[in-house]
Amino acid sequence: MRILRTDESRFRDLPDFPFPPHYVEVGTELPLRLHYVDHGPEKAAPVVLLHGEHGWAYLYRHMIPLVAGAGLRALAPDLIGFGRSDKPEHQQDYSFDRHLDWLEQWLLALDLNNVTLVCQNRTSLLALALVMRQPDRFSRIIAANAVVPGEDETRPPAHSMWQMFARYSPWFPVPQLIQLGTTRPLTRAERDAYDAPFPSDRYKAGARSFASTLGQPHKELNRQRLWRFLEGWQKPFITCFSDSDPGTRGGHLPLQRKIPGALGQPHITLSGGHFLQEDAAESFARVIIDACRPSLAA
Repeated sequence: MRILRTDESRFRDLPDFPFPPHYVEVGTELPLRLHYVDHGPEKAAPVVLLHGEHGWAYLYRHMIPLVAGAGLRALAPDLIGFGRSDKPEHQQDYSFDRHLDWLEQWLLALDLNNVTLVCQNRTSLLALALVMRQPDRFSRIIAANAVVPGEDETRPPAHSMWQMFARYSPWFPVPQLIQLGTTRPLTRAERDAYDAPFPSDRYKAGARSFASTLGQPHKELNRQRLWRFLEGWQKPFITCFSDSDPGTRGGHLPLQRKIPGALGQPHITLSGGHFLQEDAAESFARVIIDACRPSLAA
């Protein structure tokens, strides 16, 4: 496994991203450096902000100060292959198992407890697998435009087409893909920031493989077991979906119906596209802060 590391110079002077880098070493086969943002009181209740496909911690740049300003500890890790984290060079170096192991090692290295987990799109499967492994460390889940397949749901043909494009297309324009998922136009500087982790296509193996990786999860996350776990989840589970994302439209309904912890929660639909962090940062942050009131009062 050959490891690439994006030079720190590419992350200088990014708009609205003043956060100093933090790193944890993960991996058992080969040490890898996983980056994360850590902003807010060290002893405060942690909020883990997990990015989705294409993105990195930069996605949460407008929300991190708001969450931390409310008295919470905002943590935004970059998955291996993304952001400031190390990047194995080949697509076959990535798997659902490895992503899950790397993320769990980060969680344990920081010894996080009483965690509010915020998850996004298909990365929600990875997030839920993490909660299944470490349920006692999590107090609540907030699912934003989450993609959680039903027990017998078949994947639409468009998903297979997307997997093929991501894996084989000679052109994989990360900033443009982010822009397609937002309703507001990103500035040139913001688009450049999303491209900062990738000096060349060699660095994009993790991003390219992600759709396939999350489409073939580990046996511990087969759909039947996942839904058995969710149907027993009693802690708060809040959905925060958007009104302008055709890819996840209606995905909140089975989550609200089937998960006991979703009963009576302040589920909300916000105005925006797939990336609510870009289109509705203040409103999204308020959802998190309001959900964490019990932790703030403790």
